[in-house]
Amino acid sequence: MRKLIAAVALLAAAGCSVSAGADDGRQTVVVGYQSKTINTVTAGTLLRGLGYLEKRLGDRYRVEWQDYDTGAPITAKMVAGKIDIGSMGDYPLLINASRTQGVPSARTELVSVTGYNLRGGLNAVVVPPSSDVETLADLKGKKVSASSGSAGHGTLVQALERAGLDPATDVEVVNQQPPVGASALQSGNVQGYAQFVAWPGLLVFKNQARLVYDGSALGVPTFHGVVVRQAYAKEHPDVLQAFLQAQIDATNYLHEHPLEAAEAVAEATGLPPEVVYLYNGRDGIASFDVTVKPQLLAALRHDEKYLKIIGTDFTDVDVTKFANDSSIRKAYGASYDAGTASTVNAARITGTDEACGTAVRDPAKAGELWLAGEDRLRPAATPTCLLRQIAAATSAGGTVRAAYVPDAATGTHWFADKSVWVRDPSADENERFAPFTTRDGAQAYVKEHPRARIVGYDEALKAAAGGASR
Repeated sequence: MRKLIAAVALLAAAGCSVSAGADDGRQTVVVGYQSKTINTVTAGTLLRGLGYLEKRLGDRYRVEWQDYDTGAPITAKMVAGKIDIGSMGDYPLLINASRTQGVPSARTELVSVTGYNLRGGLNAVVVPPSSDVETLADLKGKKVSASSGSAGHGTLVQALERAGLDPATDVEVVNQQPPVGASALQSGNVQGYAQFVAWPGLLVFKNQARLVYDGSALGVPTFHGVVVRQAYAKEHPDVLQAFLQAQIDATNYLHEHPLEAAEAVAEATGLPPEVVYLYNGRDGIASFDVTVKPQLLAALRHDEKYLKIIGTDFTDVDVTKFANDSSIRKAYGASYDAGTASTVNAARITGTDEACGTAVRDPAKAGELWLAGEDRLRPAATPTCLLRQIAAATSAGGTVRAAYVPDAATGTHWFADKSVWVRDPSADENERFAPFTTRDGAQAYVKEHPRARIVGYDEALKAAAGGASR
């Protein structure tokens, strides 16, 4: 693990190109990626750090890695023929297709997926911790930071519509890059922040924001994928195959070593490993799978309407022509169709719950506890069992780095101490406490369960530890 972290750090320090200025007769393949958009790490940060692409290409090529905050500059450079392969989110993918389809030399195609969430949990809206905003409807008349044309922006528009607001008039959307918007939220220049992985989780983890809308509430799939210039793919099919095979290698590594992968990505990006693991760890918010699933293509078609609302000079895209899984099918092998049909997260939480003495089987309830000084996470069968583990560990002098629980309604993994907890005395003994990512979700549960009530995290922890939940 330390060797991997050191390799990632070395590459990150080297700048955009791993072999800039080399004049050794090799051709250069230029890869655009977003290091901090950690749902793309198997085609970007982690792949780069592991060196799998360079190993696959051998001495024929050198790889130039170009890092950006969003997908927009990657698309601009692909149009100009200056980036050969890139990775970005679903909305930017559509913009990429729209901008390149009229330029034969720049036309792109979607060739693989990096990570996805079938409910939309990779995007979220947050507000300052002290804000009186409890629901999206409370943002009416306020300023919300978003990156125009991003998946986070698209989620905001859809969510506002569902909340009965007009995205064009009821909320002022301020177009900002993620780090700029984060600063604007802290300074009070905007009252909300709609972004993609990993920015919402980062701000919440740092106590700089509170989650007010979980993208999972939309129930619309969101994902990130890999695009290649068609002309480049035809001229260099060997490079595309090497890239996709290397991406599969990196995906397998992440599944087999999720903690090591999270720590390596954290080292390269400066993100806290606890935040990276929230998204990319076992049963994390993102499922990493290279196959191009029909649900994801359907989501692209669904998203087109909202790109037109956003107003990004978007023209219709023939998703059927844009998506081409022939190359990833070849790299994946005979089990591709089975892989495409499966939506099971290959990195699962397993083991035995130490507090409740039961096997961890249900991903909809399973959580994990990460204690300082430990190189493994402790599995929990239910959120109530996790609370008991936390209480036992802290009473014994342990320090919690992070504890992860799934939202009782959407399944979105979130930080236990940042969740909204509900105590339900009518539930089974090991399921008396239910966590939710937002107060909205918790209140919806309470309305349907007359004996349930919202409690603070500390109260839930104390009750679970003392047996008061029984």
